[in-house]
Amino acid sequence: MIEPTTASERDQAQPGESFAGAPETNGHANDHATGTVLGPPANVRVTRLAGLNSQQLLNAHYFLTLCRALEERMWQLNRQGKVPFVVPCAGHEGAQVGSAMALTPGKDWVLPYYRDTAVMITLGMTAREIMLDFMARADGPCSAGRQMPNHWSCPNLRVMTQSSIVGSQIIHATGVALASKLRGEDDVSVTYFGDGATAGGDFHEGLNFAGIQKLPVIFVCENNGYAISEPMEKESAVKTVAERASSYAMPGERVDGMDVLAVYEAMKRAVTRARRGEGPTLLECRVYRFVPHTSDDDDRVYRSREEIERWKERDPILLLRRRLTEAGVLNDALLDETQRRAQREVDDATEFAERAPMPDPSTVLRHVYAEAA
Repeated sequence: MIEPTTASERDQAQPGESFAGAPETNGHANDHATGTVLGPPANVRVTRLAGLNSQQLLNAHYFLTLCRALEERMWQLNRQGKVPFVVPCAGHEGAQVGSAMALTPGKDWVLPYYRDTAVMITLGMTAREIMLDFMARADGPCSAGRQMPNHWSCPNLRVMTQSSIVGSQIIHATGVALASKLRGEDDVSVTYFGDGATAGGDFHEGLNFAGIQKLPVIFVCENNGYAISEPMEKESAVKTVAERASSYAMPGERVDGMDVLAVYEAMKRAVTRARRGEGPTLLECRVYRFVPHTSDDDDRVYRSREEIERWKERDPILLLRRRLTEAGVLNDALLDETQRRAQREVDDATEFAERAPMPDPSTVLRHVYAEAA
């Protein structure tokens, strides 16, 4: 049997005596991110970067590595004709991991969008669970085979079901935050969306209402410069998303979304503001999508290969890997083990999902119609 198989087993698993290390918590990153995924080298001094200790830093690196390996497998399955559709996130992972590590899973409400695979991994969803839904199996935790891939849902993590309408989760997050405020709770609502969603009415309505009511909600825009094929200059009369925040009386911050640690620090500030009752924040993470919008997109018609290669020089995985190596937290042996561990988890998830049963056709109308009382 290939380990690990569940979120708790993955957090507690030890990759070997030479890499074992007890995690040190600092009260900032979420519980899932503070558990031991791969411990630091035995002789490493406790290193902090952006307030994260060496264990949390290695966890962030593992989440990035696992997400990229999982996505590569998804593309392979698509090309083999085993699944019809892939919504990739390569290039977005740094913004997703950095922001999600500042949250408290199961307490804070999260309304992601379809590209947020690394958000879900960081919050605690396993590769098996993600692959079950990707392959539309009956045991898929998000929709039991009823939704398209990457329409996330996870009640125990307080991840709310996504609508297929682009940007509608912005309105929903504002409503959830209003409920938290009315109940006097200190949880935070976070919603993610792309730059294309900022051109819709839901963006304006959600931020406007949140600003008026000073709600505990964080709006995270993963701006990759393209609303599918439309570049940012054709989407907006202003150059950045963050500068729109002033229209809604909330702080707007633009951060390098390829830098995991910069995003974590910015998100931590936004979370702190929200918990203190100081209102919403608009956080713009400047990222880049390394691959087509989906498996049905041909990105060659709207951007050059040279542009993509330039951005790949700032791959968030490579940037974090370099920082951790320079800090003495990551070495060659641990890097090899990290990559092997991620690949084992992906292999296990693929095998598990392929063996899992398909939905029963007789249940197709379940959760679609409600009987009148």
